[in-house]
Amino acid sequence: MITAISWVPRGAAKTVPIEAEPPTQEEIEEAKKSIALGRAGGDADDAEGDEDDGDMELDDEDEVDEVAQARAAAKALGKSSSAAVGDISDGLAELNMDAYDEEEDELEVFSTGLGDLYYKDNEDDPYIIKKNDDDDEDDDDDSEIEDMTIKPTDIVLVCAHNEDEFNSLQVSIVEELEDGDPNMFVHHEVPLSDFPLCMAWMDFNRENGDEKGNFIAVGTMNPIIEIWNLDIVDEVEPHAVLGGLSKKQIKGKKPRYKKRTSHKNSVLGLAWNAVVRNVLASSSADKTIRLWDLSTGQCAVTLQHHDGKVQSVAWRSPEVLLSGSFDKSVIMSDMRDNGQTYHKWAVEADVESLVCDPHNEHSFLVSLDNGMVQAFDTRTASSNSNSGQPTFTLHAHNKAASAISFCPSKPNFIATGGTDKMVKLWDISNNQPSCVASLNAKLGAVFTVSFCSDSPFLLACGGSKGKLKVWNTLSEPAVANKFGK
Repeated sequence: MITAISWVPRGAAKTVPIEAEPPTQEEIEEAKKSIALGRAGGDADDAEGDEDDGDMELDDEDEVDEVAQARAAAKALGKSSSAAVGDISDGLAELNMDAYDEEEDELEVFSTGLGDLYYKDNEDDPYIIKKNDDDDEDDDDDSEIEDMTIKPTDIVLVCAHNEDEFNSLQVSIVEELEDGDPNMFVHHEVPLSDFPLCMAWMDFNRENGDEKGNFIAVGTMNPIIEIWNLDIVDEVEPHAVLGGLSKKQIKGKKPRYKKRTSHKNSVLGLAWNAVVRNVLASSSADKTIRLWDLSTGQCAVTLQHHDGKVQSVAWRSPEVLLSGSFDKSVIMSDMRDNGQTYHKWAVEADVESLVCDPHNEHSFLVSLDNGMVQAFDTRTASSNSNSGQPTFTLHAHNKAASAISFCPSKPNFIATGGTDKMVKLWDISNNQPSCVASLNAKLGAVFTVSFCSDSPFLLACGGSKGKLKVWNTLSEPAVANKFGK
């Protein structure tokens, strides 16, 4: 399943990513302790297996420790320890190591041909490829560097991915080919602690605010926000974590969260402020919106304007934040007074996604659970509980309209995705939307769509089948005729 997509601006990623440092001895010891604790809390079947293995006679205590560690590692990989040890012994039996030194064949005294000739120097032997080990190692290193190199023309695309119980960020490279069709492959993966729900790319580096980086914030089913450095491969720990559980937990009691610095439920939406670069907004199923100071990792402001889950947030300007909720409303908060001033619009159904028009400073769109898309003008905001009426209402999908995206370079060109498995392209000129093209991308229910800022006609789509589709929308004749000029 793919739940969210984020494009990385071209040139933001390092040409050759950094490999994560190997774990320290302390981290290894902690891992051993975790394995030991897990083994101690094993089920009854494991306990019975341990009792049976107690009859084994081994030469010394070191062998006992090695077998115990093998069982623990096998268990961590989802296999029973007895089966793992059995597999090892079966493999050794097949090798017949006891008979290793027994020679069955007699030595042949006479040569059988040129291949049996003896050469004093390997350089004279025609059957030996003349290549030293240093050359092999250099070639391997060069090949690895070439595989990991991100070219200046490459575009990096990140998707939040789930398969069975494995959650990750898939970092892919998109290459634009001459025929217009993009080529795509996974560059590396980042493991996540829980099911991912939303993402936001950002360049703020908390270790050096003046030096831009390549980071992505991820909201999950847990009430925490993980921030990962996309320029590091094989990393297993996030660069930073916002919110989360307090270190002081009371057994048998409900989890205690860090005071003022954590959501209490799943994080559903994220929005980075590209102007005030140390600010990240998050929305949650706990009905709140939080503004985080990335330089300190602390929550600076908490908004409680909604009565339902807050599904989406978006910055209209550096000081104005929009939020959409399951309470069938959109709220615009003025952050110059920490959100005390706000305006509210009523919508037809639960909000699925919310986007601001990059070509019109007054316009924003919401996609709804009933398949509708509605557009609003911020100038209709009033001090009343409900502001102005929508500028248009579009029946975009037969099921929930789960995602919406503006083409960054062409005004009035948008894409929508729905749980009806369709991706649709629209012309919304003069507030009279019309469908330009549609596609069943074979992704299952579509959860996310996103245009690329560096190649504005490329549209990335993902859904319930866990496949990623990059659609060159300019290949559609109607799009080329309408927006390709």
